[in-house]
Amino acid sequence: MTQGPPFDATPLLRGWAVLRRARLRRLDPAATQQALLLSWLRRSADTAFGRQHGFVSIRSVAEYQARVPLRRYEEFWDGWWKPAFPLLRNVTWPGLVPYFALSSGTTSGNTKRIPVTRDAVMANRDAALDVLAHHLGQHPHARLFAGLSFMLGGSTALEEVAPGVREGDLSGIAAAEIPHWISSWGFPPPKLALISDWDRKLDALVEQVPAEVVRMLSGTPSWLLVLLHRLQAHRGGALPLPALELLVHGGVAWEPYRARFQPLLPPGCATREVYPASEGFIAIADRGSGEGMALVLDRGVFAEFVPLAELGTASPTRHWAATIETGVDYAVVITSNAGLWSCVLGDTVRFVDRSPPRLLVTGRIAYDLSVFGEHLSGAEIDAALGRVLAAAGSTSGEYCVGAAFEGSAGRHHWFVELDGRADPGGLSAGLDADLRQANADYAAHRDAGQLLPPRLVALPLGTFEAWLRNQGKLGGQHKVPRVLADPRRFAELAGWMEAHLRGRNR
Repeated sequence: MTQGPPFDATPLLRGWAVLRRARLRRLDPAATQQALLLSWLRRSADTAFGRQHGFVSIRSVAEYQARVPLRRYEEFWDGWWKPAFPLLRNVTWPGLVPYFALSSGTTSGNTKRIPVTRDAVMANRDAALDVLAHHLGQHPHARLFAGLSFMLGGSTALEEVAPGVREGDLSGIAAAEIPHWISSWGFPPPKLALISDWDRKLDALVEQVPAEVVRMLSGTPSWLLVLLHRLQAHRGGALPLPALELLVHGGVAWEPYRARFQPLLPPGCATREVYPASEGFIAIADRGSGEGMALVLDRGVFAEFVPLAELGTASPTRHWAATIETGVDYAVVITSNAGLWSCVLGDTVRFVDRSPPRLLVTGRIAYDLSVFGEHLSGAEIDAALGRVLAAAGSTSGEYCVGAAFEGSAGRHHWFVELDGRADPGGLSAGLDADLRQANADYAAHRDAGQLLPPRLVALPLGTFEAWLRNQGKLGGQHKVPRVLADPRRFAELAGWMEAHLRGRNR
C-alpha cells in the first residue's frame, strides 16, 4: 500500500507561491497576452502553417487576426494534421509533435486527436501549480504537501502510433512527462494508473488509497462523486478522505453537484474550480466559489472571445484581453503552444471582471435547445432545473434533455436522476413555468402550440453511470451530455433509458 510522502514539501511551495502571486499582480493582461502570441509567431514562422499565413511579418494582435481566420478542430484535422498524421513535424508547430490527446466530444460523440507538444505539457504543469499558488493565498496555513495529491483521471497507458509519437488520455501524457521524484507526493502509483477498465480501477483505488494522508483530490465532479461514495462505503460510512484540504474540480458545471459533495468532505475542505481543456489550460479560480476564474495570461494559451451572436458570421468581432467586456456571452477561441491557431473550442463564457480578466463558464456552443426557435441556452437550462428542484426540496444527479417531434409540434424530454423526493409531473410543470418566465422565445412557441409541455422522466441515481458503462465510456474524460441536439443520438439515449426503467420495474 502507498504510504505518505517522504516529507512535508509545503514550505517550499509556500515560498514559491508568494513570489508567483506577486508576479501575477504585476502582469498587464493585454501586454502579457500580446507578447506571448508574438513570441510564438516568431518560433513558428518557418512551419508550413506559419509560411502560409505570413507569420514572419506579423507585429500585432490586429495583424494576426487579419491573417489567421477562425477554425474549428475539424478544419485543422482535415486540412493540416490528418495528411501528415501521425508524424506532425513543422506543420503547425516547430519540431515533431510527440503526443496526441484523445478527447471524446461530449455533444458530438466523436473522438478527437489533439496535438500535445512538450511546450504545452510544461505550460499545463505550470498552470496546475498556479492553482496551488491561488489556494495558498487564501489558505496560508494549508499543508497540501504534507500528504498525497490524488488525481482521478483516465488510464495513463499510451499507445505508440509512430516512432517517438504516442497517443492516449491527457492524464497519461502528463504522467509520462512528470519528474520521477514528484511521484512520491502523488497517487495513484503507475500500476493502478495504467488500469483501463474503469470499474476495476475504482475498486483498486478504493482498496489501496491511504485515505488518511490524502490532502488534495482532483478530477471531474461526476466521477469524483462515484469515487467518494465507493470509498465511504469501503470505510464503513466514515468520511472518505478525512485529511482532505482541497478538492480541485473542472470539466462540468459545479453547482448541480455542490450539495451532494458537502456531506462527503471534511469540515474546512476548500473547493477550487479550474477550466482546463485538452487544447490548453484556460482559467483558474483565484477567489471564492462562484466569483469567476482568472484567465491564465502567461502560460500556454492566447485567448480570443467572439460574441456568441456573431459566431459563424463572415466577419465576427474577435475580442481579447485588451477589449473584452463584462456581461457578454462569448465563444472561446484559443491559440496555444501545441500548434492551434485561433481554434474555436465550443465553450461559452461570460466575464465578471476585466482587469484581471475573470470569467464564468456558461455552457457549450452546441449546448442549447431550439426545436422551433425557442433558443434555450445551456445556462438557462441549468438554472431552470436548479431552481425547480430547490423549490421542491430535491436534488438531482446527472441529467440530459433533448427534443422529439410529435406530429407538427415538438416536446422537450428531460431525463433526470432524482433522489426520490420529488413528483416528476410537478417538476415538469415547474420547468415549463420557469422557462416561460426566463425566455420570451420559449413562451411564444409554447403559446403558439409549436412546443408542447415538457416531459420529465425520473431516474434513480446512478442511471447515467450505467448508460455510460453500456456505451463503453466510463471514467476519465467522459461526461454526460446535458443537451443532445442530435435527434438520432437523443433517440438512442431515450430508448435505452426507457428500456432500463422497464427492466427495473419488472
